Amino acid sequence: MKFKNYYNLEYARLISDKIKTVYPAFADEAFLAGIGQTLKDQEFSERMNLFAHAIDTLLPSDYRESLNILRKILGDELKTDSGMFTDGWWLWPIGRYVERRGIESVEDSLEFIEELTKRFTGEFAVRPLLQYAPETVLKVVEKWSKSDNVHVRRLSSEGLRIRLPWAKKLDVAVRHFDIYVRILTNLKDDDSRFVQKSVGNNLNDLYKDYPQKARQIIDGWTTGNPSKAALWIIGHGLRSAKKK
Repeated sequence: MKFKNYYNLEYARLISDKIKTVYPAFADEAFLAGIGQTLKDQEFSERMNLFAHAIDTLLPSDYRESLNILRKILGDELKTDSGMFTDGWWLWPIGRYVERRGIESVEDSLEFIEELTKRFTGEFAVRPLLQYAPETVLKVVEKWSKSDNVHVRRLSSEGLRIRLPWAKKLDVAVRHFDIYVRILTNLKDDDSRFVQKSVGNNLNDLYKDYPQKARQIIDGWTTGNPSKAALWIIGHGLRSAKKK
C-alpha cells in the first residue's frame, strides 16, 4: 500500500469518531461526505491539507478552543523512542492543522506541539512558528532540548533542520546561530540514537550550505575528551562532506 493510501475513508471514520467522542457537536457525516468527494487521486500532501481543512471547518472557529478539543484525543504517550510512524501515523493531519493555524496563538501551539510530539512528531508544526516568532520559539525549543522525554529532545533538533525532508527550507538556525549551537550542544551527549541521528542530520544539513559554521560546532565539541555519542553524531553529520 502506498503511504498516502493510509489516509483514506477508513482513516476519516477513525479520526471522525475520535473527535465526535469528545466533541459531540462535530458534524461527522458532513466530514465524511466532504472527504469522500475529493479524496480520490490526491497525493500525500494534498490529503494532509484536505483532512486539516475539513477538521478546521467543522471545529469551533476559536483556535484555542479547537486545540483543547484535539488535545483530548491524542491518547497515550509513546513508551519508547519508536512508534512515531507506526502508532502515531493517524495524528499527521492534526499536526498539519496546527501547522496551518499555529501562529494565531504561539504559546498555546507550542504547548500542544510538545504533547503531540510525545505521540507522533511536531517537527513540521513548529516550523511556521519558528519563522513567525523565532526568538520566542527558540527559548522554548532550548527548554525542550533538556526535557526528560526523548521525543521532545529529538523535536528540539529535528524542527530546526535547514533541509528537513517534506518541508520548506528554514534558515532560522543560521540567523540565530548562538542559541542553535546551545540547543545542539545540549543534545550532543544524548544516549538515545534517535536523538543522535537528528543532531547528526542537523549538522549534515548545515554543512551543505554553511560548512564553516558546521565546522565551528564540531571543533567546539572535539576540544577535550568528546563522548562516544558526540563522536558518532559528528561522523553522521559529516557523511555528505566525506562523500565529496
